[in-house]
Amino acid sequence: MGTKAVSKPTKVVVATLVEVNSPDEIPEFATEEELRDFWDTHGLGPRWTEVSETRDPRLPPPRPRTTPVAIRFDADVVARLKAVAVKKHKGYQTLLKEFVSERLYEEEKREGIIQGS
Repeated sequence: MGTKAVSKPTKVVVATLVEVNSPDEIPEFATEEELRDFWDTHGLGPRWTEVSETRDPRLPPPRPRTTPVAIRFDADVVARLKAVAVKKHKGYQTLLKEFVSERLYEEEKREGIIQGS
């Protein structure tokens, strides 16, 4: 019979990292080793890890969330949809969403759900 290797329990040391809350607190590093040593003992403070509620006014507003929907199409319909999407320089799923939205709008007008212009 073979011998069984017995491993010694590993001692885990949990160190508290020094928080870095400003770019001014990060020194210039001459080597990667210095950089590694610094980040072994420092971590990003809440200023860096919390998501800001303020939005950069130069950016467009965020799009509303979409809901994923599973729908099955015949292979030839998907192929035709992809061909049209390529000609329009769009993704086929984007084109499909446009088609559904446009058709839904027309049906809502026809049914009197909304007023057409």
